[in-house]
This record gives sequence, C-alpha cells and structure tokens, in this order.
Amino acid sequence: MTRWWPYARLAASALAVAAIVAQLLRTLEIARDADTAWGGHLPTVIANFFSFFTIESNVLAAVALAAGAVWALRHRDTTDPEPRWLAVLLMCASSYMIVTGVVYNTLLRGIALPQGATVAWSNEVLHVVIPLLMLLDVLVAPRRRALPWSAVAVAAVFPIVCVVYTLVRANLVVSPGTGEHWWYPYPFLNPHQPGGYGTVALYVLLIAAIILATAALVVWVGRRRGVVRAQ
Repeated sequence: MTRWWPYARLAASALAVAAIVAQLLRTLEIARDADTAWGGHLPTVIANFFSFFTIESNVLAAVALAAGAVWALRHRDTTDPEPRWLAVLLMCASSYMIVTGVVYNTLLRGIALPQGATVAWSNEVLHVVIPLLMLLDVLVAPRRRALPWSAVAVAAVFPIVCVVYTLVRANLVVSPGTGEHWWYPYPFLNPHQPGGYGTVALYVLLIAAIILATAALVVWVGRRRGVVRAQ
C-alpha cells in the first residue's frame, strides 16, 4: 500500500478537481444565459460558487491529497511518518469532507436538485465519492503521524472564518437567482428567515460541535494508527 497509495491520492485529487470544474462551468453557462443583470454578473457568480462549504472542502481535500501524494513520492523512506503540517492538513480536510458526506446523505439526499443546473456525476463525486475516499484515507493511509489532541482546535478555524465571511459578505451581494439584496449559500445561515440571528447562532454552534467531534474522531484514529514523534 505504501507504494501505490500516493497514486490513489493523486487520482482522487484529480477527480475532485474535475468535478469542481464541471459544476463551475455549468454554473457559468447558466449565468451567461441569465435574463437579468444580477444573474449574469460573473464575478459574483464565481465568488458565490466558491462560498459553498462543500466546494471549499473539496478544494482543500484536493490540495491535501495532492500534497500528501507528492510528499510520499519524494520521501521513499517508509519509516518516516508524514510531517506535522501535512498531518494537520489531511486531518482538517478529512474532517470537513466526512461531515459534508454525512450531512448531505442523511439530511439533503432527498431534496430535489434544480434540473439542468446541477451536474449529476459531479454532485455525487463531491458529496459521496470524495468523502468516502477521505474516510478511507483516515483508516488505511500509510505513514500516519499521531497528532496531539490540541490539533482538534485547528479544525475549528476554517469553519469559523467561513461563517464570518458569509455573514459579512451576504448583505453586500445581490442574489443572482432572485435579485434579493442578500445572498447566503445555505438557508440556515440566513438571518432573514424566521428566527433571525438567534436561529443562525444555534445552527452554527451545532455545526461547530459536529465538526469538532469529527475532527476528534479523526485524531483518535490517527493516534491509534500513527507514529508518535516529537511535536
């Protein structure tokens, strides 16, 4: 496995990038055909596309997988565990993708997607295939480094930044789909919905707890499987 796993990571990274690009191209195609001024504003459409946590998590996963593969191919000594920066990067990417996969397939799978707006195979790759591959990476990838429990806190940084970014930016953007003077990637982050910021805060706390719990589980598995080195 030590020999071929880097190539599996490279293939998974390429698949994630292909899925992201395919959906982005479909989104831009729809925007170009929009009949409204706000719907066809490509910079806003692109920024909105990369404001979805699913897309951001898959981008991070693609980077982490590629980085892990390149490092392994350049360091052939199988007694050396991955460096700490790579272990932390993979831990974060795995945690986000596992949460993405679980939330989508347990809560959102039955929701009808806009016909013609979603690339079916891309949607499955981003919400099912890559999450499963990242879970598999946690369970079987060789040369793991055992991280300290303090690494779990690092996994909270990116989601917090995403929430702050979303809440600050949302009211500065006209929604391409509706023309409303705000745009939120997910309804549960929209304070214009019933419940306002109180409901948003509850959802944010719940999601933060889920991400931290998942990160703790990933670190626990890594500590069971990994090699302990001076941190």
